[in-house]
Amino acid sequence: WSPIQVKKIIVILLSLFILSSGFNLVVDTNSKMKAIFIMNFTKLVEWPQSYRQGNFVVGVVGESPLYNELVKMSKTKKVANQSLEVKKYKSAADIGKCHIVYVSKSESESIASILKKVKSNSTLIVSEKQGLVDKGAGINFIIKNNRQKFELNKKNVEKYKLKVSSNLEALAFTVK
Repeated sequence: WSPIQVKKIIVILLSLFILSSGFNLVVDTNSKMKAIFIMNFTKLVEWPQSYRQGNFVVGVVGESPLYNELVKMSKTKKVANQSLEVKKYKSAADIGKCHIVYVSKSESESIASILKKVKSNSTLIVSEKQGLVDKGAGINFIIKNNRQKFELNKKNVEKYKLKVSSNLEALAFTVK
């Protein structure tokens, strides 16, 4: 898919999301949008063969409304042929083998411990605090021009034996 096609798909998904959430006054739109982004990351990052069986595990470290959004999605979504499983971790010490680890803002100071815990796994580390892509996260959510965007540090992603699609690179604010 070309970057333009991927952007169109994301715009359509976000439009559908906005229309569907307009009827629910307690929706955390920011968390819902991040959950949609994370689901799209699963299509634009390639994990090693050994990670393509069993459940596709997304771990959330710390407290975040994103956890609930991902749990809702896990009831209806799959990643390729794998069931989506969402796990909540209180701290870096609790983290098990995951495909994606989301580091909540409250656990941002633990990034070094989280990196140490997953270093032998093929784990995509996604964060939401400015500067964490410089400290080891692969993807970091940011707000640019009042819109949800993300930064990508390709080297940090590839360090974990993951392959980044050129479409993901085209959509990201790339950090060298």
